[in-house]
Amino acid sequence: NGEGGVALEEAVQGMEQRPEMMYGRDGMVEVVRDKDCGSVIAGSVGCAGLPPTVAAIEAGKNICLANKETLIAGGPAIVPLAVKHGVKILPADSEHSAIFQCIQGLPEGALRRIILTASGGAFRDMPLEEMRRLAEVDPAALHKKATTHPNWDMGAKITCDSATLMNKALEVIEAHYLYGTSYDNIDVCVHPQSIIHSMVETADSSVLAQLGWPDMRLPILYTMSWPNRVECSEVTWPRLDFVKMGDLTFRAPDTEKYPSLTMGYAAGRMGGTMTGVFSAANEQAVADFLAKKIGYFDIYRVIELAMEAHKNELVLDPTLDDIVHYDLWAREHVRKTVASGVLTQKCPA
Repeated sequence: NGEGGVALEEAVQGMEQRPEMMYGRDGMVEVVRDKDCGSVIAGSVGCAGLPPTVAAIEAGKNICLANKETLIAGGPAIVPLAVKHGVKILPADSEHSAIFQCIQGLPEGALRRIILTASGGAFRDMPLEEMRRLAEVDPAALHKKATTHPNWDMGAKITCDSATLMNKALEVIEAHYLYGTSYDNIDVCVHPQSIIHSMVETADSSVLAQLGWPDMRLPILYTMSWPNRVECSEVTWPRLDFVKMGDLTFRAPDTEKYPSLTMGYAAGRMGGTMTGVFSAANEQAVADFLAKKIGYFDIYRVIELAMEAHKNELVLDPTLDDIVHYDLWAREHVRKTVASGVLTQKCPA
């Protein structure tokens, strides 16, 4: 970052062979343009990752995508740019890596439907009525539940997105931009065991799935090794034991419990800057929830209000400046909504 870069630059003053110092956004842009850089891992949080990603695409570097905003907010600008420069966008997210692996070798037009699997998060086995009761009588308990994942530890923000199924709503939008699939042909199903990481249906009705233990190492490895496969020993990567694994189950997501899905599909179909507003509003809402400024169900409410307010300013063919502008606008809209006192949910203690 800028502060650390300045400190380092001061520390090397007077060196006989002083290295060239670059930091911040300009530093990232210069690094991705370097001739010795073959691929770029886009992992910067938020829209800060857009300028270096654009620079990498313009320099003809493949993008190993570990940043949601690149496509969710920047998709209308990034996808045409990648096509123009003949650049591949290789997903590091487990669900999109699964889809990417399943479509290898498929001819043009053979992909008919995408099925994204979801763990169901913290509330997959809790009825909506019980969640509402907790929100009223014990919001702190609901807060604790929302930040505790039943399958793994991913950090508070991602765990909360899993609890609201917002992570899957965002992945639906990503799938549309990554694979050009219509929103009508992108489905979500809850798969509690998290062994099947996603599936694709082909034109002849075959369904292909990618299976594996829940572990991010494999999708990250494949992103960087594609189109090759790296040999991994059983010590590094335990084999799937199907007998030990047991049953694999599936269920439809409850859109009343998870209104994020309905909002995500709506944002995607509206397109333009709406998907970025949807994502940014969620980030700010979750930050406020984790800071115990709002209740759990307020997360959905403030996102809905931001989307409704943005309809009059929607830009269908946005520039990167438009995308960044409305990302900041959405965050500020949520902050103002929270500060206004219009929300009625009890905050966690």
